[in-house]
Amino acid sequence: MDNILFFLTPKAMCSFVYDDYTVRQALEKMELAGYSSLPILNKRGEYRGSVTEGDLLWAMKNLCYMDMRQAEARRIMEIQRRMDNIPVRVTTSMQELVQRATTQNFVPVVDDKDAFIGLVTRSAIIKYCRQELFEKE
Repeated sequence: MDNILFFLTPKAMCSFVYDDYTVRQALEKMELAGYSSLPILNKRGEYRGSVTEGDLLWAMKNLCYMDMRQAEARRIMEIQRRMDNIPVRVTTSMQELVQRATTQNFVPVVDDKDAFIGLVTRSAIIKYCRQELFEKE
């Protein structure tokens, strides 16, 4: 397998938040989606970073004083994020994709204009490896 598009979950099937969302909106979107981390996009569809449950928890504690009204006043781009998932382009090698997936639960995929086109989950890569390595025995 040498094409990362094989593993791609297209943008239309992804959960994400916009960079102008409040902390409260991000919390609600994350709860609804059931994921522990979501990509952040701007309104042009460009990838801006990622936000985790931990990022939102610390923002609630340190910036919002555990008050949901305060969470409506803070934008997610104001909060400190522990780590942004680094995106790759569709032309990225499988070796680099797997390398990124070892440290990120998902790898955002962008086009040559930095528009988010989808993501590759670590789970998709592991499922493929399991099929290739163990189900042929």
